[in-house]
Amino acid sequence: MPACSPTAPPALAAEQRRAAGQRIMARCAALAEISETPGALTRVYLSPEHLRANQCVAAWMEAAGMRVWQDSVGNICGRYEAHTPGAPALLLGSHLDTVRNAGHYDGMLGVLAAIEVVAELHRTGRRLPVALEVIGFADEEGTRFGITLLGSRGLTGTWPPEWLSRTDADGISVARALLAAGLDPARITAAARPPDAFCGYLELHIEQGPCLEAADLPLGVVTAINGARRLNCVFTGEANHAGTVPMGQRKDALTAAAEWTLAVERITTERRQHRVATVGTLNCLPGAVNVIPGEVRLSLDIRGPEEAPLAGLLAELLAEAEQIAARRGLQFSAEQFYAMPATACDARLQAHLSHSVAAVQGRSLSLPSGAGHDAIAVAECWPVGMLFVRCDRGISHHPDESVHEADVAVAVAAYFSAVLAIAGEPVPV
Repeated sequence: MPACSPTAPPALAAEQRRAAGQRIMARCAALAEISETPGALTRVYLSPEHLRANQCVAAWMEAAGMRVWQDSVGNICGRYEAHTPGAPALLLGSHLDTVRNAGHYDGMLGVLAAIEVVAELHRTGRRLPVALEVIGFADEEGTRFGITLLGSRGLTGTWPPEWLSRTDADGISVARALLAAGLDPARITAAARPPDAFCGYLELHIEQGPCLEAADLPLGVVTAINGARRLNCVFTGEANHAGTVPMGQRKDALTAAAEWTLAVERITTERRQHRVATVGTLNCLPGAVNVIPGEVRLSLDIRGPEEAPLAGLLAELLAEAEQIAARRGLQFSAEQFYAMPATACDARLQAHLSHSVAAVQGRSLSLPSGAGHDAIAVAECWPVGMLFVRCDRGISHHPDESVHEADVAVAVAAYFSAVLAIAGEPVPV
């Protein structure tokens, strides 16, 4: 891919970006109508609604001048050819599946914004030194089968064979769902793309958090997607009569768990560096009003954009739990059941995005992503960059998820400018 210096000037006139913002918002609303639950958006992997959404997006891709196909794992793909046919592509996109009772913009906004970028090139008959491919990933959320990134893992060729036997709540396996959708489980590897297929990946996504709104900025550039660790933890004390054991002689597992929960909040807040920690579940045994809790089981979820500081925080939190337990005469144990490494965004792509964002909003804000994205899987094979769009009150995975049309218009302008710069093309003033 041609090298170039990051370019700052905006690439779309105000009228063009407004029109693009209006189309994207209208199309998000149209996709939100494709749902298995009337009045609430739910669209899961390989459902009839997923396939209908793919057809709808395919029509918009074709109108934007792309050659369109659905791959062997259900991703909808469109290619806008380069000056030279067969050149590597810059991949743009996000996902089209949703959580249950979802908002209208998570995933979809990124797919539709990518289509607008290509549509603008098609409108002017312009080709780039690299091709552009737009993808609507089939399953990022994992709502149906409890496994995430099925679409992007298909693209990268890292789909584990055992996924085919995973079942949904109705006992339908992934393999059976593929057959019902007209796809062949024996051909899932056909979705994998070779290393030279792409020169990079850009994903536009709503922030799903409050940082941009707090900064009063429409856009931000993602530095990394947080790594995560999840653990099941247990404080073990001694259950006993609530009325007969003096306060100073108790081995109360719940008070130990409560003390540690507050310590988790305090320590993580003090350490900063964009790390977060959550105690999300708690089960108190034996669970009787007149019995001192003898055992408390609770979960810990910690996340951060860098692996070493994240590991350090986890060690510190577990050491604190051990100290609390020892002081109270209890036992503490923890078992990690999930780990996702932090995913750094490519420095060069970040630079191009930052220059484009600064051009349209005056300055650029860099921030990590606390949520997972398809970029996690794609980054194992190609450089990735992400652009965040402000969302109202940071609400996501909820029907109240909302973005401003004016922010979407600004986002398309920055996105288009960054694509031209990354491709090594001059950006019109």
